[in-house]
Amino acid sequence: MGIEVTGLLGLVWLIIVIWAIVKVAKSAASGLAKLIWIIVLLVFPLVGLIVWFLFGPKG
Repeated sequence: MGIEVTGLLGLVWLIIVIWAIVKVAKSAASGLAKLIWIIVLLVFPLVGLIVWFLFGPKG
């Protein structure tokens, strides 16, 4: 049962990170800023998501 729960949480986390990347890609930020945010989200998923949520491009 532990493996199923871990897998489900991993899937939810993956969906959240993909959602954040899509939001960054659709934002009004410059191309370089988008690229940096996407790299941060991919390399540091937990910290990157928190930092993006607090300081990332809005809109």
